[in-house]
Amino acid sequence: MTTDQARGERLEIRRPGDVPPFTALSRLVEQRAAHDDRLMNNRLPADHPRPVKRGTAADALAGPALGATWYEVAALLDVSPDDARELLRAWAESQHRLYRGNLAKGRPRPLGLDDQEHAAVLTLVELGDNETAGSRAEVAR
Repeated sequence: MTTDQARGERLEIRRPGDVPPFTALSRLVEQRAAHDDRLMNNRLPADHPRPVKRGTAADALAGPALGATWYEVAALLDVSPDDARELLRAWAESQHRLYRGNLAKGRPRPLGLDDQEHAAVLTLVELGDNETAGSRAEVAR
């Protein structure tokens, strides 16, 4: 296993640039499946008899970064693609405000999304319903 593959085991993939070079396709599929499973668990009732991990905004964010379309993410969240985008946009804005607030307080390790990370998330929000981050990158070449 390469160093990049080992890093991929611990890495949270939230945008295409987070995927280390030479990451095995099987690893990406496993990671996407894990995010999808947690998002699907959101449909289970609150009193489900077994403990389950529920999907979060981070799981929804990983969807487009790992090649899912907004249509697919929306279906997992049981909302429209525009509503899914708005959920991600709202999360990104709150994380960016958190980061700026941490900076203003002089914290050495600010939490949240910095300006570059915030811009990367907003780029994902601009994808069409059936467009993937990868397909947009291919067109840009």
